[in-house]
Amino acid sequence: MRDAYLIGAGQSDFGAFPDESYRSLFRTAFEETTASVPKGISRDDIDEAYIGMVSIGGRQIGLPGPAVTEHVGLDGVPCVRLENACAASGYSVRQAIQAVRSGMADVALAGGTEVMNDLGRDRARYWLGVSGEMEWERMAGTTFSGVFAQIASAHMAEYGTTSEQLSHVAVKSHEHGAKNPHAHLGYECSLEDAESAPTIAAPLGLYHCCPMSDGAAAVLVASEDVVDEYTDDPIRVAGAGAASGGIGLFERDSYTSIPATRDAAAAAYDEAGISADDLDFAEVHDCFSIAEIVAYEDLGFCDPGEGGAFAESGETRLGGDLPVNTSGGLKSKGHPIGATGASQMVEVFEQLSGHAGDRQVADATVGLAHNIGGSGGAATVHILEREGSA
Repeated sequence: MRDAYLIGAGQSDFGAFPDESYRSLFRTAFEETTASVPKGISRDDIDEAYIGMVSIGGRQIGLPGPAVTEHVGLDGVPCVRLENACAASGYSVRQAIQAVRSGMADVALAGGTEVMNDLGRDRARYWLGVSGEMEWERMAGTTFSGVFAQIASAHMAEYGTTSEQLSHVAVKSHEHGAKNPHAHLGYECSLEDAESAPTIAAPLGLYHCCPMSDGAAAVLVASEDVVDEYTDDPIRVAGAGAASGGIGLFERDSYTSIPATRDAAAAAYDEAGISADDLDFAEVHDCFSIAEIVAYEDLGFCDPGEGGAFAESGETRLGGDLPVNTSGGLKSKGHPIGATGASQMVEVFEQLSGHAGDRQVADATVGLAHNIGGSGGAATVHILEREGSA
């Protein structure tokens, strides 16, 4: 099996863009991606394309992949759309890596795009809800805020996690997002702001929830046989893991852990030959603050039950031992569902390339990206390293 490398990555701004379409946002991300390849790349070099998109609002449910690749001048390139809720483009990256490692492609494009802010409240609620468990949770009236509120309540009851610890996650993410020019909510907030915000679904307040965003992101994956044609500073895919599990909370043994994350992480760590202790930073799926705390535990950053204290410790801030979500995460950077997983890879690529600007992690050599779909029915974990650093 051949090694796979990231040779370029880019994204559009995340936010509310009524004058943009899913095609135009992807074109922005694609152009930034190709421009980031150090030695340049031709469209003719791209062998395969994988596009993550949930088609929120029902727009272009059929063939959205070819619609965006044709729009960026890749007409003729084999392309498929992947839908796995919020993990759609995490899985598109996985497919691109598999295509390159298998020898089917030398260069593959992976990305995602989503437009969510042109819907009315009821329609948006419907289209977000279709990524949840439909028969027993959503049709009983449960929203995603309600699902993660149940997770937060269970974590509080079992481990003593506090609202203030949830708010520390939000304060940290906004601190990082304020340094990211692509962030949807690129401003800082105080602990008092987060604690005094209106309740969305108890115990979760407004600052414990991510925004609905429009946006797109993409990466280019190349094989070891051709990587030198594109860069002298390759970023290697050291480990790739993925897993699925019950999409409803009632299908799990515990509300305070996501089995798909644990399984995907175990596969990625095993392939990379490292543990969580070897990471320099991580991008984790934080659609709600409690999701980030649960991810700390499932990814092995701390023991079960210690995620709240880990958030409060400051170790996850820039300058800490393990900065988490230096992009601002879903909470501050934003959450355009189909683009989220790819955008996490963009941040890891920029950190390892030394191009993260004011949010650069010093001497970053190994980073992790973690993406889940829905409330955890699907997950991907990718570990990247700067070549020669291991």
